[in-house]
Amino acid sequence: MSDLLRAPAEVKYAEELDWLESVDDSPKPFSWRLSPKMVRLFILGSERADGLDREIAPKWFGDRSFVERSIVTLASDRGLLLIGDPGTGKSWLAELLSAAICRNSTLVVQGTAGTTEDHIKYSWNVSMVIAKGQSRESMIPSPIMTAMEAGSIGRFEELTRSTSDVQDALISILSEKYISVPELGGDGDSDNIVFAKPGFSVIATANSRDRGVNDLSSALKRRFNFVRIPVVTNKKSEAEIVRFRTEELLRRHHIDLDVPPTLLDVLLQSFADLRASAAAAGSDDEKLESALSTAEQIGVLEDAILHSNFFGERALTAHTLASSLVGSLARREPEDLAILNKYLHGVVEPRSKEQGGSWPEFLEGGRDAIATLS
Repeated sequence: MSDLLRAPAEVKYAEELDWLESVDDSPKPFSWRLSPKMVRLFILGSERADGLDREIAPKWFGDRSFVERSIVTLASDRGLLLIGDPGTGKSWLAELLSAAICRNSTLVVQGTAGTTEDHIKYSWNVSMVIAKGQSRESMIPSPIMTAMEAGSIGRFEELTRSTSDVQDALISILSEKYISVPELGGDGDSDNIVFAKPGFSVIATANSRDRGVNDLSSALKRRFNFVRIPVVTNKKSEAEIVRFRTEELLRRHHIDLDVPPTLLDVLLQSFADLRASAAAAGSDDEKLESALSTAEQIGVLEDAILHSNFFGERALTAHTLASSLVGSLARREPEDLAILNKYLHGVVEPRSKEQGGSWPEFLEGGRDAIATLS
């Protein structure tokens, strides 16, 4: 695992998954590696009432009802569609579900305008076709077809980014649970059909901000159970997410750097302020282009930590944090810079005079960053 830039969840948490499987005596649907209760426990973490001999740390922070509904959906014959704003943890939840259920979260199709039907069904090894003709050996199965044959979970990221033709092809897979391969001919013995094994399902994600790009047809909607993942607004939950991801970052980069709780509070408060400002804005021009998601908040902190480690005094400061915030969120010039400047003068400056602490240095860092970018 140490030689991977980013290990998939089933590799990263392999030892934990092995242990959970060894103590799991609850009924398991299909060919699932863990029971629904253990899948939930793996994702949300253990509690004292679970009676386990070891603690399982939470990996996804959110309402347990979202996780439970997702698990129940996958135990049925319906697909699961996780929908929400950018940065709400949809893909991470999909990865954790796949890792816990079938120990393989890498059977992924990325939806884009260039995604074709071949990406969700199959294609051909041209050189083998020329040499030996079309056969099962010369066929290249898609991640979805591979999941069907293995009775595993296939993932489809950003479903609404793909065209209606690709979405329509997914309807038959979810309905009939097989893929026909007419090029193989066949004489009635199903040689030209790939059937799904028990346990196969599809977890798709969709960005709610992409509504209107390639809307899902009513037929495809009926094949999915929708689970809407809201933006995290609870300060305590968001702090847990940011702290969890930050600790993970420090371990991955082997960085020994302290993140003062006061600076984490400053970051959380600044994002809360900017979200409130965006909600009160009268037009899109008065809003930052950033979605101000938890994921972007983590990105700001990651940038500040790495800058402090490589170019600072190996200690995170409010000045560096403010500089990273401005640099990460100022995507349009001069619109975003004007919004951030207004925030610094209208909110941060009065707060720095009233509360002191890290806010005066945060204000100075923000001003310096805006002056550099202007």
